[in-house]
Amino acid sequence: MTEKQGLLPSAVSAPAPRSRASSPYWATLSKVAVAALLLKVFGGAYLALDSPGYGGQEPLKARCDQAEPLSPSFSRDHLDKMAGYIDSPEFLKAAVANMAGAVQIPTESYDDMGPVGEDPRWEVLFEFAEYLKKTFPLVHSKLNLETVNTHGLVYTWKGSDSSLKPTVFMAHQDVVPVAKATIGQWTYPPFSGHYDGKYLWGRGSNDCKNNLIGILESVELLLQADYEPKRTLVLSFGFDEEISGFHGAQPLAAFLLERYGKDGAAVIVDEGAGIAEAWGTNFAIPGVAEKGYIDVEIILRMPGGHSSIPPQHNGIGVMAELITQIEANPYESRLYKENPFLGLLQCGAEYSEEFPKKLRKLLPSHAANTCARKEDKLALEAAKLGDAFKYLFTTSQAPDIISGGVKSNALPERTVVLVNHRVNVGEQTSVVKDKLTKIAHGIAKKYKLDVHAFTNSTGETPSSITLRDTGRALEPAPVTPTELFSTEGSDNATLSPYGVIAGTTRALYGKSMVVAPGIMTGNTDTKYYWDLSRHIFRWGPQFDPEEESGSGLPEGIHTVNERLNVRAHINGVKWYSSFIRNMDESRLP
Repeated sequence: MTEKQGLLPSAVSAPAPRSRASSPYWATLSKVAVAALLLKVFGGAYLALDSPGYGGQEPLKARCDQAEPLSPSFSRDHLDKMAGYIDSPEFLKAAVANMAGAVQIPTESYDDMGPVGEDPRWEVLFEFAEYLKKTFPLVHSKLNLETVNTHGLVYTWKGSDSSLKPTVFMAHQDVVPVAKATIGQWTYPPFSGHYDGKYLWGRGSNDCKNNLIGILESVELLLQADYEPKRTLVLSFGFDEEISGFHGAQPLAAFLLERYGKDGAAVIVDEGAGIAEAWGTNFAIPGVAEKGYIDVEIILRMPGGHSSIPPQHNGIGVMAELITQIEANPYESRLYKENPFLGLLQCGAEYSEEFPKKLRKLLPSHAANTCARKEDKLALEAAKLGDAFKYLFTTSQAPDIISGGVKSNALPERTVVLVNHRVNVGEQTSVVKDKLTKIAHGIAKKYKLDVHAFTNSTGETPSSITLRDTGRALEPAPVTPTELFSTEGSDNATLSPYGVIAGTTRALYGKSMVVAPGIMTGNTDTKYYWDLSRHIFRWGPQFDPEEESGSGLPEGIHTVNERLNVRAHINGVKWYSSFIRNMDESRLP
């Protein structure tokens, strides 16, 4: 990249710092907390953004480079009419009807679902597939539709240039179940798809049937406008993301990997982070990283007996002490250089007047030269912003399930707890295993117990503590490249996939929008797609500029009163259709 930097000064712009009367911190990031990274440094010889030198520091140069707004250059009457139609009352009415119909089909997925074809709860997906066929007739007549493991849907819109790698859009058909006890708490019934003039209410309206329907809307509209893609477009829709994607996303990813090969896709866009306000500035934060994951089962075996003659500590008491030790020793907050959150801090310092002064002073002037000690100080200070921030750069631990004992007058002989961990970017699941093993040995020594820590043997022994990985461990995801420009497959630098995403977003929402790559604390279906592309983005492009900015989280996700801002949804349709065309016009391979 260095030798090409001076060639491209016109392709980058710096949004002016802006201030708003708002909280200096995000309101909340809770379950799908997202934060972000700015663009990587390109070097002062290429670009030096005009920014003040805070706290006596030298100015942060080229820290938050922003792509110029990117709109498709090729146009004709049909495409111009399409753009006008998307803003019309007629399309609003159609979009509401299409979303409502999708929400009204309760495609709930449950943790105890049996195999596809055996468990009847999967069969509602046949109804959903038929609904899509009826609602988007051109998609189903012009694109090639294939099914994987019965309910996985792969649509292929073949491009005219077979040498170009495809664009892949992802979404999932399933939704989180609605607990019967909560139905009365909903403003409108959870599967009604009720539209109140601004919001469309119902389970799945924001996670993530809005993405799925929005993608299909954009393709249907492009087909109506007689658009012919240059680059193949693939739509890959799983059906069990809410229960980890074993039946849907995993075989879908294998199917596409066999067809296109390793790194065979130019870009993958799935559900994920959106647009949020931080420090008085709106940030678009497509997720470029995900934390790792590991569940550890701890089994404590101790002698039983009659509870009328109990020992000083029985199995439940000892397990309680072990859990207390786990919670008393949380993981250290640590900002590794590859963690995208470091970039958000730099980006906030660049463009947000309300950015905390102490954080600004702790930021390194050159991220590439940051020492571990300074990063730790920065992480400790950033952690004070609250848990929604802290867990973007801290491994989390949570004892979630516990059981022990079988009878009120019998001492427990076997007590089990499951501890969930989300592993910090820059660390590995082995860090979790080492820590738990150390704690287990301390408790075992006190109570004269044996320890079996992560051995291949599944057997337990009396008077012991056994630690087991449940088999679902996942290392932190590879971090998607976030340079604006790429020389991949070309002698000359061109906008990278990240650059196309950023430029498309700023064309839609304006130059005041700061784009900064984000990090996901949870895991999406993309965890199975790592080999298909280096350029994976977890991104929700839906945004209503007239809505008061918040955390960037979907409304009511995974809880009561899930709802969708329909204007934001329509903007999402605009984004998908523009991105398809921008990728066609890019010089990426």
